[in-house]
This record gives sequence, structure tokens and C-alpha cells, in this order.
Amino acid sequence: MTKACNPAFSRKALAAITAINFSALPVCAGEVEVLHWWTSGGEAKAAQSLKASLQLKGHSWKDFAVAGGGGDSAMTVLKSRVVSGNAPAAAQIKGPSLQDWAREGVLANIDDVAKAGHWDDLLPKVVSDQMKFKGSYIAVPVNVHRVNWLWINPQAFKRAGAKAPSNWDEFFVAAEALKKAGLIPVAHGGQNWQDLTLFEDVALGVGGSDFYRQALVQLDQAALNSATMEKVLGTFKRVKAYTDKNSPGRDWNLASAMVIKGEAGMQFMGDWAKGEFIAAGKAPGKDFICTPSPGSAKAFTYNIDSFAMFKLKNETNSLAQKDLAATIMGPEFQETFSLNKGSIPVRVGVKMDKFDECAKQSSSDFGSSAKAGTLLPSIAHGMAVPSAVEGAIKDAISQFWNSDRMSAREAMQQIATAARTK
Repeated sequence: MTKACNPAFSRKALAAITAINFSALPVCAGEVEVLHWWTSGGEAKAAQSLKASLQLKGHSWKDFAVAGGGGDSAMTVLKSRVVSGNAPAAAQIKGPSLQDWAREGVLANIDDVAKAGHWDDLLPKVVSDQMKFKGSYIAVPVNVHRVNWLWINPQAFKRAGAKAPSNWDEFFVAAEALKKAGLIPVAHGGQNWQDLTLFEDVALGVGGSDFYRQALVQLDQAALNSATMEKVLGTFKRVKAYTDKNSPGRDWNLASAMVIKGEAGMQFMGDWAKGEFIAAGKAPGKDFICTPSPGSAKAFTYNIDSFAMFKLKNETNSLAQKDLAATIMGPEFQETFSLNKGSIPVRVGVKMDKFDECAKQSSSDFGSSAKAGTLLPSIAHGMAVPSAVEGAIKDAISQFWNSDRMSAREAMQQIATAARTK
């Protein structure tokens, strides 16, 4: 049973600690309500590891899970909760949206936790900058996902006599071979965020890192209206012929299951998909292959999961919230969480001994891409542009994907217009 403590004493202890682990603090049993959208197999297991870590500190966890891989449903629920003055302690928010919430004045300053944990020394600057508002931490990063992965069932490829593609020409050769073998070449979930995930993979592989940055991060109108963009759109639409008619509305993890079962040969998805393979008892290199999406081996599109900390009125819950932030950045949790989630640790220096070959490659490529300047934020996963712009581009991409009449040039004009959304 957790002993009661004096919150004022705990605040003083918190401010004084610099080198002592947060677990040494007197425990005030508080409740932490956490909003997230980790509801599929591998993701749910990862969320449970965070819950268990917090409970070891004596706090209670109130799960606020909202299904939906892209998080759109969760954000709708969160907005209504915040407007009604009933915000959760922590919410899964990332990218430019963190700054939007901070400007509303509803996020808590957690500089004391960050200073005690030496976060500035443990996080790459590109990460720590995104976790701050006006120089102060308002969120804690959980992990790093690589988005530009292609997942392959090697047995399906063997049956079709196909080889893993390294560029888009090779991709279409492999897709055609899978189709002739009676298999679904590409398992795709026909949801707008999945359409945009595939599109950004094509944009990176066809256009290259500089084009991706100009078009999908800087929203440069010349790049958005270029011949390269027209080629990207044409390649993107060609992929649809290799998906199945039941794809519309399919969740991403169900598409992963198609590859796991050998019904489909490939899936374009970030490395959270690996958590589904692992949860199904599959081994990397044997039962599934991870390879960068065609043409993108020297680049890395990232998606960083993070939790924004909201201002709370209850003092013990606020202290529990700080314990949550410290727990997330701890090396033990960083390792355990990413092993379950399929990602890599966000803090530097975590040993990769227990990680599989996909994660080791991801970690290596993350470092080399950072040095080469080819580390790029994922537009499909809320890392690159404001949410309103992302939503408008997402809609334009899905409209093109689902239309039999819209030309690449017409789609290009709609995307360029969407990029000007305020």
C-alpha cells in the first residue's frame, strides 16, 4: 500500500534532485489519465508496459484509449474534453500540434523533470526542440518510428518468383509477379492517412529527399506544381492496380495481418507494423522482411510519438504526471516500450542488443540520415506541417486515389491549393 506524503515536500524534493533517480522520491499516490490510440496488438502491449511502469511507482492509471490508427478520432475527443475544462493528465500529441496546444495555454511546464533527467543531453536537438514551447518542455518524447518501410512476406515472394524491390521499376515487376501468382501484391487500408503514407513514400522514392522537403515540408509551390510531382502522382496511382477491392476502410493492422498470413505480398507502413508481426510470433528475416520503401534507402521519414502534459488542478495528480514523464524517458522503459512497439528509443545511448535486425537498421539509418541531412518529418503522421494543411492535402490525395477520372495534373493543382490552407 502506498504511503501518503506531503505534496509540498515532494515539490521541494523534485526541485532539489539533479542526479537521483525519480523513483527515490516520496510517492504521492495520484491518478494519471492518459489519452492514446494504441489499441491494436503490438501497440496495446506497449501501452501496458507504460501502465505497469507507472503503477510500480504507486500511482493509478486511467486508460483513455480512442481507437483509430491516425489519431484523428482521439483529437476530436480531446478537444471536447479540454474545452469543457476536463483535460486528461497526458495526451498523445505530436509534431506541430504540440505548439498549437501550447499556444492555447493549457499545457504544463515540465522543465523541472527535464532538468533532473538531463533531457537536453539525452535527446537529439531535432527532437528536443519539438518538445518545447518558448524554450520550455511541455511534452515528453516516447520513441522514434521510421515511416518509409516496406514489409514483405518472403514465402509469398518465393511463390511468385519475385525479389525485394529497391526502386519503383523493381517494385512494379515484383507486384506483377505476385498478381500472376494469384496473390494480392499490396495490402492497403483505404483510409486517408494510409493513402497519404503511401504517397509520401512514393514522393521520397521518386523525387528524392530535396524534393520531399521542398514539396511536403516547405510547401514550395514550384515543387508542388513541378513535373516531378506529376511523375510522383502517376507512380502513386499505378500502385492502386495492385491492391484489392476490399481495401476501402480497412484498418492498417488488418492489412498487416494479410501480409502475415501470406494473403498479400507487401505493405507500406511505418515500423509500428513490426509490432503486429512480432505479436503474431513471426521472426524478422525469416517470416517477414523489412526494407526501405523503393528508392528511399538513404533517407529516413520519422514519426515521433510524444505525450503532451496538460495543466492539472489536483496536486497529487500533478506529481504523478511528472512521475509519468520521468518514467517515459527512463532507459528501462525506452527499451521495453520500443521492443513492444516496433520502434527505436528516442533517447541516445540505449543499448540495442535486445533489438532485432529491423530496429538495428532503423537506428543506424536514423543516425546516418541525421548527419546527411536526409532526416525528414512525415507529413502523413503529423510531423511536417500544421494539421489544417495536412488535412487538406490528405483529402486531395485520397480524392485522387479513389477517382477514376481525375488526372495527375488536376490532382497536382488540388494539392497545391491545399498547401495554402490557413
